[in-house]
Amino acid sequence: MTNLMPRGFRALIACTALVLAPVTLTPVTAQAEEFINILTGGTSGVYYPLGVGLSQIYADNIEGARTQVQSTKASVENLNLLQQGKGELALALGDSVKLAWEGDADAGFKAPLAKLRGIAAIYPNYIQIVACSSCGATSLDTLKGTRMSVGAPKSGTELNARAIFAAAGMSYDDLSKVEYLPFAESVELMKNRQLDATLQSAGLGVASIKDLSTSIDVNMVAIPPEVVEALGAPYIAATIPAGTYQGQEADVPTVAVVNFLVTHEDVSEETAYQMTRLLFENLATLEAAHKAAAQIKLENALSGMPIPLHPGAERYYREAGLM
Repeated sequence: MTNLMPRGFRALIACTALVLAPVTLTPVTAQAEEFINILTGGTSGVYYPLGVGLSQIYADNIEGARTQVQSTKASVENLNLLQQGKGELALALGDSVKLAWEGDADAGFKAPLAKLRGIAAIYPNYIQIVACSSCGATSLDTLKGTRMSVGAPKSGTELNARAIFAAAGMSYDDLSKVEYLPFAESVELMKNRQLDATLQSAGLGVASIKDLSTSIDVNMVAIPPEVVEALGAPYIAATIPAGTYQGQEADVPTVAVVNFLVTHEDVSEETAYQMTRLLFENLATLEAAHKAAAQIKLENALSGMPIPLHPGAERYYREAGLM
């Protein structure tokens, strides 16, 4: 009987049926889910608590963001992971960032990491060498013959250790034993009298050295100005103020190197913009995560940046009048 209907009337019925028929639609969200993996360092260092702080800030303020904090071997591993797209933001030491951009194989970069992009210069890492009081080491030359941990293999800390020893006319051969261990493991071996000293590149008041100084008597080992001068950029002279650690009664001269927040070119401009903006708008929250954040200043954000800025970060700095 349908075949006897006029063609136009049949088309009208078909269209009406389509309009009235139930339709299953996939819900459309206002913004696609954004995943931000933050690459940090060992859990007893400074990178990790700062990463946790940033993770919370981004989760609370970037619509649709899912954040994660990944504990790593720090700078060198972080930069290689960024190049592979296995993270969206990383903390890393300035000398490691520079060597990654150049592709320094000895430092752990098989080829130039051309995808890296800068977000901000943040706080300086202080090179903190701690020796047990019983071994008597208070200066670089008196470390000769000691058993020492110089950081995880080819980590930013270990690159610092190599550079400092070379600038002082020394090498690992001057030590009786060299261990390549993260901060917490180094401290445990010192507590157990299996190591005499550890070099740790971190913000002042790092948890691992605080723990060590409350457990055994230690000396902070001085790094003199002539070694700092031999090192050159990106290293700068610095001081570990008296009272930073238990039993430390005097200022100790040392060397520092600036840390950077780094991303990669495949992160969207909007995400990089928000990560940069929220960093500087929430410094009090970040300082609550670790006091090293008190040294993060907007006016220093571009100081010594060894790689190109991400366009999203550049957008923020133009708005802020920094560019």
